Amino acid sequence: MNHTVTTIKRGSPDGSPWRRQVTRGRPEVDHGAAESAAADLLTALGLDLADENLTETPRRMAQALIEFTSGNGFDLTTFPNEEGYDELVLVRDIPVQSLCEHHMLPFVGIAHIGYLPAERILGLSKFARMVQLHARRPQTQERLTKQIADSLNGALQPRGVGVVIEAEHTCMTLRGARAPGSRTTTSALFGLMRDDPRSRAEFLDLTRSTS
Repeated sequence: MNHTVTTIKRGSPDGSPWRRQVTRGRPEVDHGAAESAAADLLTALGLDLADENLTETPRRMAQALIEFTSGNGFDLTTFPNEEGYDELVLVRDIPVQSLCEHHMLPFVGIAHIGYLPAERILGLSKFARMVQLHARRPQTQERLTKQIADSLNGALQPRGVGVVIEAEHTCMTLRGARAPGSRTTTSALFGLMRDDPRSRAEFLDLTRSTS
């Protein structure tokens, strides 16, 4: 699967928003083949697909997996930082839903994303869009965290970027170690968020706040 993310500037007249179309390459989805493969897997597991309760399960299973692995592109809209705002911008508790690429089981949690603006500021809804784009594919939490930070750093060129993700992995809580309630935390910090102790501490302290 092609995991490349591209950004294309569509126009940036002075004083107007910049819109970059953010997409990722991926092969075309063969819905019929996915449903057939789901039926084969369920049959191999000993399930009777002639059972009225299971007749539609291969279709639903295939559709669920397609949904989990299909991140939609979007316009990454940024605006001139005309007021010269230079303090931390933080969006907390963005839902994260992804698939562990090793077991194809979900991991779910929240992301906290912050940045120190330079010349551009980001439309707030785009934080969630960026998370969804990178999360909707077979993933590892470590890679997901860095991909989000890399993308925002490249698009905004801010003075600093920070991403923290906290998630529960069902491949760990429902199977294998069976450790319910355990959560994994990952972080990626760039620029002043990494190099300046005060900026780093402010961001990490706010992501740990429960109020």
